[in-house]
Amino acid sequence: MPTDRRTLLADAAVDVLAQSGFRGLTHRAVDRAANLPPGTTSAYYRTRQALLTALVRRLVALDQAELQDIGERTPAPRNAEELTAGIAAFAGQRLTGEGRRRSLARYACAIESVHHPELREILVPRENAAHRAVRDFLAAQGVADAEARTVTLLTCVDGLVFDRLVGGGTVSDHEIRGLVTAALR
Repeated sequence: MPTDRRTLLADAAVDVLAQSGFRGLTHRAVDRAANLPPGTTSAYYRTRQALLTALVRRLVALDQAELQDIGERTPAPRNAEELTAGIAAFAGQRLTGEGRRRSLARYACAIESVHHPELREILVPRENAAHRAVRDFLAAQGVADAEARTVTLLTCVDGLVFDRLVGGGTVSDHEIRGLVTAALR
């Protein structure tokens, strides 16, 4: 549990958004979720926009830390099967537990960023060890423009995760294998 009050409130805001959507994201709801006295959230994040910006920054920080960790602790894939397994495991994490909560909040923020471009700037994908591992694997396989293919592959995986969050179900290894095969062509 975070000891910094701002981080605690941002984490609580992620929970509220994932559970209740944007209509439920209020300063009072965040106070309750953080188990803090009424008015605490508004003391730290005076406006809804300030709260939303803090929430998005926290989501990005958590995602980047997770992706960096995955990239650093997972050996580089040696073949398409290992890449498929790694991506499938990651997609599965995005659909359950902590990953599901953050995914729901992230997608809600992505939609909201259409109306708030300053949020889009925060949400822009960043370089991390996991992204590099996929790009390096594709480059080692002789794929032309490995960076563009990496972005396309990971965007397709993200779309599958979104579809399964909304419609239910899981992302299958078969689907990921198809995407990896397409990226290698």
